[in-house]
Amino acid sequence: MNNRTEGGIALRCHTDGTVIGVVRDDLGLSPRTPPGARLDALVDPVAREKLNAFADAVRKHDASFDWEITVPIGTEPTNTVLMPLHFAGVRTDEGMLVVAARTRSALVRMNEEMLRINNEQTNTLRAMAKKLAVVSSQNRDRDDAMFEDLTRVNNELANLQREMARKNVELSLLNEEKNRFLGIAAHDMRSPLGVILTYSEFLEDEAAEVLDNEQREFVSVIRTTSQFMLRLLDDILDVSQIEAGKLNLDLQPNDLVALLRRNLGLNRVLAARKQIQLRFQPAVETLQVTVDAAKLEQILNNLIGNAIKFSPTGTQVDVRLSAGSDSVTIEVEDQGPGIPPAELPKLFKPFSKTAVRPTAGEKSTGLGLAIVRRIAEGHGGEVRVESEVGRGSRFILTLPTSGPDQG
Repeated sequence: MNNRTEGGIALRCHTDGTVIGVVRDDLGLSPRTPPGARLDALVDPVAREKLNAFADAVRKHDASFDWEITVPIGTEPTNTVLMPLHFAGVRTDEGMLVVAARTRSALVRMNEEMLRINNEQTNTLRAMAKKLAVVSSQNRDRDDAMFEDLTRVNNELANLQREMARKNVELSLLNEEKNRFLGIAAHDMRSPLGVILTYSEFLEDEAAEVLDNEQREFVSVIRTTSQFMLRLLDDILDVSQIEAGKLNLDLQPNDLVALLRRNLGLNRVLAARKQIQLRFQPAVETLQVTVDAAKLEQILNNLIGNAIKFSPTGTQVDVRLSAGSDSVTIEVEDQGPGIPPAELPKLFKPFSKTAVRPTAGEKSTGLGLAIVRRIAEGHGGEVRVESEVGRGSRFILTLPTSGPDQG
């Protein structure tokens, strides 16, 4: 038998936990508990509260058995390992006797061996060994039942994990099929809607004089509805491609200031219809960044377009650009109604809409900000929002200057 594996340690202590002496030590722990030391020096600091509870039980009940308490094993900090030892204790004339071993069976054997020690503790130790033998037998039965229960639960868990893995594969395939279907449907619907939009624009421009007011209104409704449907289909195509992992970025060096000025020029037409002033405040005159220019324009159209859409007539929208050591930040701030705090978490989710409505009845697909977030993340950046009801909203886009990390 390897004492280091099967043995343990036995100590005589005063009732206050002061060590009187080491009776036996197979584990090399006695240097930690010389006479006069505290018993809790034997155990891991985290386990001292449990050791104190064990000692209290010995003092209160005259004996206590099979407490599992963690003890550092080893002499050097570099090779010390934490190991649970089984503790037992008994009251004696001078205080108490504490025995600890690596296994419950070793604990019983140690007490049986110590019964042969001819001192005033023999009778007490004999009773202790007898009780430990009973407890050990009871614990074996309990452990066998527990092992069977754990085995059954583990098998059930393994079956559930296999079933979940199978379901995840099915869901992944169904999601790919859904994205494929959405992409095909949206693509096939764009052509006929484009024709409807083109003819409605022709009727508004070329046939307005031969149409009465009601007919012109019908044509206007056809045109605006067709435009909205085409935007919706474009957004669905974008979402389906992104969800399918097909966000292909054409990353090239671009002058971000020039790109912003060009985009603002296009959006000023929309702003002028609501008498909204677009103000651009770049911190620099030129700024080279590596981005997909078309995708970044898509982000800007969404953020600036939303700011115009949700701003009251006669207000202003501020666009700011600043640069850090390795990133750039674009802010779009409006003077709109703001977004309730409870609705902010769902803002960047597909088809999620808030209680805030556009100020001129403009329509929204509910996909724009979800696309903005995915494109920003594809660039290695992020987009977030700060908003206060009654004070407006500020959308903050942060992008790395050198493009996404390819590692």
